[in-house]
Amino acid sequence: MALGVGSPWDRELSPHRGGLQWHSGLMILLLAIFIAQTCLALEVSVGKNNQIKARNGTDITLPCTFASCIGFEDVTFSWTYRTDNDTFKAEELYKGTLKNKKSMPKSVPILNINERMDRVELIPSNNTKDYNLSLILKNVDFSDAGRYTCIVTNKKEKNASHNATVYLTVVDKFEVVDNTLTLIIASAVGGVIGLLILILVMKKIITFIIKRNQDKKKDCLVSSSVNENTDNASKPESKAKPKA
Repeated sequence: MALGVGSPWDRELSPHRGGLQWHSGLMILLLAIFIAQTCLALEVSVGKNNQIKARNGTDITLPCTFASCIGFEDVTFSWTYRTDNDTFKAEELYKGTLKNKKSMPKSVPILNINERMDRVELIPSNNTKDYNLSLILKNVDFSDAGRYTCIVTNKKEKNASHNATVYLTVVDKFEVVDNTLTLIIASAVGGVIGLLILILVMKKIITFIIKRNQDKKKDCLVSSSVNENTDNASKPESKAKPKA
């Protein structure tokens, strides 16, 4: 029995169809919002390793890059320093602004002057993917150990602000790592692997030689048999003995 357009069965399914359409529309909207937020996110990075070790009296680079998938404009950025003890207030080392990717950053005066500010220098350099706001800290001292945070705010992304932190450790001298044991183990493993390869190669060569000799012997036997049969066939038949 065919169901008409206005049948009770069709009317019963209509609310379910409307609910499915509403849920599908909601999922699409949520997905669009998620993609938009992901694209708008400002990313600040200090590299794969945020643990830096420096020798006392040397210069060290504190890395910081940022990027945004929609670009940036009127960016404000800063570098702050804080000791491992959270009870002390963070020190501002550098503040600056950046109009856009084609412009150079401009420094902004800092009210609370500190000794460490005289030993920092910004080394910006831009490329196709991100912008570099790395900082050079000159003549590192033991008191410079701590956390250095790079903070970037992008006006184009509704003043979205993100940061990344570098952890600096200052030592008197770098420890020399003794790799003797590692070299011995690597040499032993390499020697064993080389010996196994040599054994396999020798086995292949010996097998090839044996097989080749066996084939030669078979060829010789076949040739001898053929020659013998040929000689027997070419001999004249013996005369029949006369009858008594």
